Amino acid sequence: MKHLVQRFFDAQRPHFTEGGRLARLHPFFEAMETVFFAPADTTRIGPHVRDSLDVKRFMALVIVCLLPHLFFGMYNVGYQSLIAVGRAPDFLPACFIGLKVVLPMVIVTYAVGFFWEILFAAVRRHTISEGLFVTCMLFPLTLPPTTPLWQVALGITFGIVIGKEVFGGTGRNFLNPALTGRAFLFFAYPARMSGDAVWIHTGGQAVVDGFTAATPLAVAAAAEPPGPLVETLNGAQYDFWTLFLGRIPGSIGETSTLLCLAGAAVLILMGIASYRTIIGGVIGVLATGWLLNLFASPGGSPWLGISPFHHLAMGGIAFGLAYMATDPVSSPDMEPVRWIYGFLIGALTVMIRVFNPAFPEGAMLSILFMNVFAPLLDHFALKVRLRRRIANT
Repeated sequence: MKHLVQRFFDAQRPHFTEGGRLARLHPFFEAMETVFFAPADTTRIGPHVRDSLDVKRFMALVIVCLLPHLFFGMYNVGYQSLIAVGRAPDFLPACFIGLKVVLPMVIVTYAVGFFWEILFAAVRRHTISEGLFVTCMLFPLTLPPTTPLWQVALGITFGIVIGKEVFGGTGRNFLNPALTGRAFLFFAYPARMSGDAVWIHTGGQAVVDGFTAATPLAVAAAAEPPGPLVETLNGAQYDFWTLFLGRIPGSIGETSTLLCLAGAAVLILMGIASYRTIIGGVIGVLATGWLLNLFASPGGSPWLGISPFHHLAMGGIAFGLAYMATDPVSSPDMEPVRWIYGFLIGALTVMIRVFNPAFPEGAMLSILFMNVFAPLLDHFALKVRLRRRIANT
């Protein structure tokens, strides 16, 4: 089988090399070939850097960690749909419904994403960045399952073109492209990105009486004093372990904190994600949540009294810390400030949720906000390090 694939690429290569009729599409040919085979290019002069983790393997491992989120998201979309219309939420029917809903979104994301990446690669005469594969996997996982396909195409277009390519492509963007596209859709089409009507895909069927599609964050945002917020969530069938496992309404791939922890552990052990950013973010969420607990009162905001661990289990903060805050391009390069970077993402997420009812999520805005300040954190870290050097005399 390997030899058949190799012969196919060898036979097509002349058409895509210089002088061939498809030479302008060489970046696309090169990207497809390196999916199956390692690049044949070798360095001829020193220095020679040897590492078993090249960029393509780096990105492939991230995608492998995201696949459980994709599969669980398909099941959860179908599960929530069956519950909403009053049918038994059996495993296979739920998976089949989720597959019909989620797979077209993934296909549209990759098709449109590759179109723009190939276009810019052909114009600039460089290879296609492997980061596209991760961006196109992340983006649909952050969307509600009811997002129209034309909005999926528009969002990934904005994320890749405006969030990355206008700055020169991968390595020069200062914002996470997937989150940039998600933020564009959130502000451009708020009715499709928020509210109770967007989290359950019913396929046009009538919802059973008494069913609510409110997410845990929406339930929390609508809670009124003086009752404790945890009791309100428990009354809506959102106890802590339900939140942790993720069988709840929400974005396709962000609901399971358990999968986020497992993915983060794998990425840290493989040396792909920065444990400083992730642990710093967890500390930021817990510390800020605990500090706000000190100001809780019977007549005050219910958000002030919620357990810090509930903040980690609700919304997309766990997913964001594991896969988006650790983006090597848009996060700080200096290791010491990654603690601060992660801590501020976690702290800002909690504060946005507590003090700004218009944005009950908070994770998306806090990560993008800290993306902007990542170069400044690196700048101060370099200044501190340079001051420690002994001056030449």
